[in-house]
Amino acid sequence: MTGAGSPTPPRPTTIVSSPRLSRKLGVDLILASETLQYTGSFKFRAAYNVARNVTQTHVITASSGNFGQAIAYACSLFGKRCTVVMPSGAPRIKVDAVREYGAEVDLVDVRQKGRLERLAELAKEFPAAYVASPYDDALVIEGNATLATELFALDLDLDFIIAPIGGGGLTSGLVKAVEQSGRKIDVLAAEPLLSNDAAESFRAGHIVERSDESTTIADGARVLRIGDRNWDILSNGLTAVIEVTEDQIKEGVRLLFALANLKAEPTGALAIGAVLAQPDRFKGKRVCCVVSGGNADPALYAHLVAGI
Repeated sequence: MTGAGSPTPPRPTTIVSSPRLSRKLGVDLILASETLQYTGSFKFRAAYNVARNVTQTHVITASSGNFGQAIAYACSLFGKRCTVVMPSGAPRIKVDAVREYGAEVDLVDVRQKGRLERLAELAKEFPAAYVASPYDDALVIEGNATLATELFALDLDLDFIIAPIGGGGLTSGLVKAVEQSGRKIDVLAAEPLLSNDAAESFRAGHIVERSDESTTIADGARVLRIGDRNWDILSNGLTAVIEVTEDQIKEGVRLLFALANLKAEPTGALAIGAVLAQPDRFKGKRVCCVVSGGNADPALYAHLVAGI
C-alpha cells in the first residue's frame, strides 16, 4: 500500500537491454518487460484503472487468464466483488491465481459456449454489475497507455514499438499515447498466424471475426475478433499487424530465456517472434519489444525452453 489506505498503483515497466539478443536479431533492441508487473502482466494497468474508476461494487469479465488475475487483484484492492468467466482449457496456473486473488471463476467449455456468450448471461443475472472487456473498454485502453508514457519519459529514441495483439487493448493504448505525444514512432502488432483475425481485418478493411477460438500456444491472443473501440483506433493508427508462426513464438520464448534471462509466456514472446518473422523491416533500427507477461504454465515453459 502507498499512503494511508491508498491502493498500490501499477509498477513502472522494467527496461531490459540484452546485447546478445540485439546481435542475434540484428536490431538495437529494448525490452519493456511487464513480467514483474503486479499479477505478472501488463493487464494490471488496465484492471487498476477500471477498478479505481467504476462506481459499481461488482465487476464481471471474461478472460483467458491474465486480465482475470489482474481485475481480481485490482477489485480486491478497492473492496469490490469480481467474477471471471474463463475457458475450461485455460492454464491451471492462471485459473488458480484468479481464485487466489479473491475472484469467483466461472469455467466454460468454449467448444459448447463462447466466453462472451456466458458473460452476457451473467450480465443479465447481475444487472447492477460493471461488465469489463479486457480490451474493448475506454478505461482499459487508458490504463494500457501508461506503458507508452513511461517509455517516452526515458527518451529512448525509438523507431518501433512492437506489442502482442489479441483484442487490441494494449496496442490501442500504445497508439493513442504515441499520437497524443506527437512522436514519430511506428506501433506494430504481433499476432499468432493461427489466430490472425486482426491481420485479416486489416487486409479486409473491416473487422473479421473467427468462428471459434484457435489453438495457438499464445493463449492470451485466443480471441474471436478485435474490439470495436480498438478497431476505431488501430485502423487509423497502427502501422501493421505481423503474423507470427507457432515455431517463431516458441523461439521467442527460448531467446528471451537464453539471451535476456527473462521468463515470458508465449503471448509475451510474440513481439520477438515478429522480429524473427520480418527481420529486414527492423534491421539496424531501435526497436522496443513489449514482453507483455510471464504467467507461463511451468510444464509448458520447461518444455519450450528445452527446445523439445
